[in-house]
Amino acid sequence: MAELIYLKGVSTLELEEGLCVGCGVCLEVCPHGVLRRREQKVVIGDRDACMECGACARNCAAGALRVQTGVGCASAVIGSALSRRGGTACC
Repeated sequence: MAELIYLKGVSTLELEEGLCVGCGVCLEVCPHGVLRRREQKVVIGDRDACMECGACARNCAAGALRVQTGVGCASAVIGSALSRRGGTACC
């Protein structure tokens, strides 16, 4: 399966690497595998694959991850579904 790319360069995903404790919970909950493990810590692998669902940030006990859910691509997808116009610029 091809890796999904949404709108390039608009994801609000942020990682404060100094706070990451390397638990890996974010790796397990991210539906698109946006995050990667590098040496005992987590790094952002492909920011443009982030759909801004917020699962990583909600499950990060260390508070190392932040994302504004409902903005960027997620907002476009929801808006498209609600308007029933069909299609979206994110896919």
